[in-house]
Amino acid sequence: MATRISDDSGAAARDRRAQAALIALLLRDMRTLRRLIAPVRLRETVPDWIAAVRSLVDQYGAASSSLAAAAYEEQREAAGIRSRYSAEPAAAPPDEQVEASLRWAVADLWDGGDLKAAQSKADGAVQKLVLDQGRETLRQAVRQDRDAVAYARAAALGACSFCKLMASRGAVYKTAGTAGREADERFSGDASVVKFHDNCHCTIIPVFRGQRFELSEHAAGWDRLYREYAQGHPGEQLRLFRRALAEHDRHPLPAAH
Repeated sequence: MATRISDDSGAAARDRRAQAALIALLLRDMRTLRRLIAPVRLRETVPDWIAAVRSLVDQYGAASSSLAAAAYEEQREAAGIRSRYSAEPAAAPPDEQVEASLRWAVADLWDGGDLKAAQSKADGAVQKLVLDQGRETLRQAVRQDRDAVAYARAAALGACSFCKLMASRGAVYKTAGTAGREADERFSGDASVVKFHDNCHCTIIPVFRGQRFELSEHAAGWDRLYREYAQGHPGEQLRLFRRALAEHDRHPLPAAH
């Protein structure tokens, strides 16, 4: 008999807590680097800041990948899979991607923009760069492991409308064809199966042979709202779904959504 796995499983909660603790340390270290940027000498100081942040991305990204690999193997064992498989940590993002993200975050400084606002944008971008390594470790393992059949996205109750929509799709992700590529520009980035955005705390739940994935009560509720209010309206789905969540979901959307 198949065992049940869900997006609100203990495994998802443990992975999210572990990654959140890692991000707390990352943001602490990001704060110490703020002094490297001198608004009156941007041309000289921004490259030094980027190099220092790049080191943080390497350090914390490797830790995120290690946490994800350990979580994958733990969940695999809990599913009763007896074959051997070791999850390989995902590669760090290329220097060009890191630099582009950081230069985007501080671009307004050259026009007299606020340093605090730029740092906030940088924090979100760096968090994504780090957590994407852990998420890619999980996705990579599912693609390569013969005993993994799919994976689902687990979104926090207070996640944005896009993340809730992705989570409501259930355990359909293993290839780009099953996941789709309908994210708008705000969520574009790498050409991965699932899009993630800055400050996103979603995690990945692998599903193995002998397991049956079921949406949690809240994710099933998001799916019902989508089907009732947004399905069948090409080009308008996300906007209509966002409005349905604002009116009917008891878990509030972030202020920006």
